[in-house]
Amino acid sequence: MKLECPGSVTLTNLRAIYTNLGVAELYEEIVRNDEAKIAHEGPVVARTGEYTGRSPLDKYIVADARTRDAVWWKGPRELAPAQLDRLIARQEAYLQGKNVFVLDCWAGTDPAHRVALRVVTEKAWHNLFARNMFVRLTPEEERGFTPQYTVLHTPGLRAIPEVDGTRSEVFIALDFERGVISIGGTHYAGEVKKSIFTLLNYHLPARGVLSMHCSANVGPKGDVAIFFGLSGTGKTTLSADPNRSLIGDDEHGWSDEGIFNFEGGCYAKAIHLSPQAEPEIYATTRRFGTVLENVAFDGSTRRLNLDDATFTENTRASYPIDFIPNIVPAGRAGHPKHIVMLTCDAFGVLPPIARLTPAQAMFHFMSGYTAKVAGTERGVTEPKATFSACFGAPFMARHPAVYAKLLGEKIARHDVQCWLVNTGWSGGPYGVGKRMSIAHSRALLAAALDGALDRMPMRKDPIFGFEVPTACPGVPEQVLDPRQTWASPAAYDDKAADLARRFVANFAEYAGVASPEVAAAGPKVPG
Repeated sequence: MKLECPGSVTLTNLRAIYTNLGVAELYEEIVRNDEAKIAHEGPVVARTGEYTGRSPLDKYIVADARTRDAVWWKGPRELAPAQLDRLIARQEAYLQGKNVFVLDCWAGTDPAHRVALRVVTEKAWHNLFARNMFVRLTPEEERGFTPQYTVLHTPGLRAIPEVDGTRSEVFIALDFERGVISIGGTHYAGEVKKSIFTLLNYHLPARGVLSMHCSANVGPKGDVAIFFGLSGTGKTTLSADPNRSLIGDDEHGWSDEGIFNFEGGCYAKAIHLSPQAEPEIYATTRRFGTVLENVAFDGSTRRLNLDDATFTENTRASYPIDFIPNIVPAGRAGHPKHIVMLTCDAFGVLPPIARLTPAQAMFHFMSGYTAKVAGTERGVTEPKATFSACFGAPFMARHPAVYAKLLGEKIARHDVQCWLVNTGWSGGPYGVGKRMSIAHSRALLAAALDGALDRMPMRKDPIFGFEVPTACPGVPEQVLDPRQTWASPAAYDDKAADLARRFVANFAEYAGVASPEVAAAGPKVPG
């Protein structure tokens, strides 16, 4: 059997081609091929082996006449077109005599800006993951569908560095102009999802659309809020608010018409999910159709143990967005009234919430300060302070200034209120203090989004310059001032000064790009 795909990918001598299978059919293939287990109450539980998180050092972009000057090469490695040809040729040879699973779908809910995808996977469970994560076709769309881009995922095929010119056995290679994404050597499904995000991050800004690593929801009055943040900072948890409707949990575009989701599903961290703190997300782990990565379960009863990190801290749940009870079915809404920048502060210095000026918002967006949470990337075993531009540097194909310029224009045009929220540590740095209470974060966000915080007294932080509320219903006053939560105020002052110096040193990279107003909006180092 033969399969033709965009980007001059031709698969021949295939044993069978399974196209656009339903959930139950994919379950049958998963069980028949012994790819994963079915847990109590129905979710698929898959193991990804050695790679339980993304491999950012193994990400490649084909360098050609257009991309060489357009791509921000700080993260991805350059790949010659001939190298990609060789990798795809090896994938085509590898798949001969094998079954393949094909999903035709959209990336993006806005018909004006969505991308037509053909996802070809070696494993049925990865096809189910893609079915959950991307936007499914209607029966009418399926009949006349013409894909623009191919994602070819062969986790069983490992690169040979000395032959393929790769760093390791893993490769995530993108060719924006040819329209091909080639992935191999890793079973971690998040590589498929984030590769499509990178593709959109390359193409959409050229159309004036801001692509964002953020979740989004909307209140009863139509007030949209977006939540920037790296994995593990609370985008999924905090945007799944029973009093607001979820637009999406991780990736969005902001066009002249408003916000639109890139995806049709959610990819939530599953470790320590609680039916009390995160009831909507917790419930999805007990659903037929959910894909769980590296979640532990009892071998006899098949009951899950979401607190068990035997395989990784980065356990994951992939599920269709309509598994969440209160969603925006169209995946689109108007322009944001609020922007929330989520940071997981491993130093324990930042307050649980602060109000930002537009210039401060631009500074923190370009800085992207947070902590990489254990397991989200290979080799990260505990929170590690980092600066990730646009709160998603590994996925930003263009220079951060491109996205920052679009954000600044949209904040000014739509008079958006901006907030910085710390979901990290308080009372001391990682290892000494404690993580912020989800209940306190929810209370502060609710007060910010409904305008209650605007009526509260504020103090200006002497180092970081932003405004911090001194009171909020449902939150102890001591929590609002991180200095008061430390056993030693002098130790807090030292750590705050240390963090301020890190901000200043990091932002030096943008000295020739950021406006003087934005550059001046950063922290002031004491002394």
